[in-house]
Amino acid sequence: MQGTVDGFTYGVVTPVAAYLMACLGGALGLRCTTRSVRDNGSFKPGWLALGATSIGSGIWTMHFIAMMGFTVAEAPISYDRPTTFASLGVAVVMTGIGIFIVGYRGATAMALVTGGAITGLGIASMHYLGMAGMQLQGRLEYDTLTVALSVVIAVVAATSALWAAVSIHGFLPSLGASLVMGVAVSGMHYVGMAAVDVHLHGTVLPGAVGDSPATLIAPMLIGPAVFLVLAGVVVMFDPLLVMGEPDWQQPGAGRRTAGRRVRAGVPAQRQLPSYGEPANWSAPSRSARRTSHRSRNR
Repeated sequence: MQGTVDGFTYGVVTPVAAYLMACLGGALGLRCTTRSVRDNGSFKPGWLALGATSIGSGIWTMHFIAMMGFTVAEAPISYDRPTTFASLGVAVVMTGIGIFIVGYRGATAMALVTGGAITGLGIASMHYLGMAGMQLQGRLEYDTLTVALSVVIAVVAATSALWAAVSIHGFLPSLGASLVMGVAVSGMHYVGMAAVDVHLHGTVLPGAVGDSPATLIAPMLIGPAVFLVLAGVVVMFDPLLVMGEPDWQQPGAGRRTAGRRVRAGVPAQRQLPSYGEPANWSAPSRSARRTSHRSRNR
């Protein structure tokens, strides 16, 4: 018997709330990753880890807020907690691998492709592992082509997000990138849900009684939601993280050093890498240039 699936039990409330959480996690992750590129010291791994956890938590929270609206008319749904939280771990770890690759290797083509593929597969794995945690009197079947499309969307979204993290400098452009990332991640979720068919075991009467999805899922979202709030506080108290540029930078002023435009007033180690450059690229120091100039004059 095929179950009657409704993915929008609460109308537009759950899709909008899920989208906003995806945007929040993406925005925090992008800003933290950008901050790590500007910091080659001991805090760099911390910024990358914070960014990875923010993105992973945001995507996971988005998924389960959206799942509050998923019901099967003939059967109540519950969730296996170990599997559900394992999906959160997968999201954070796989996103972290991709972010650390780009954070240390920069915006090179190989780093973006590798990091984007790993992160995208992590997002897709989180989604389908979270679906595997659903418990109902039946089984889930998936359309292969639709699942493949959802994975492609996840990989493209992840690659674009990693590129934005190391290439977009200002706060407003980064905010726009997080809004686009929210669309892509939410799109991946609902494409994946479109692939689902529910086949029930035996005969189940319509209107089966059980706890509502919101009642089951809401307590599990408290931890990740609190973490995102705390991460937001960290971002707000770091002016460089919020604004993306030092206050004393003079826009438009700059010079060319070794074929690369260097902004006046910004230390070389804080210059964001251009596409194709490693993250730890730094312009020659003034003393090094003087030494080189003297040796040529001799």
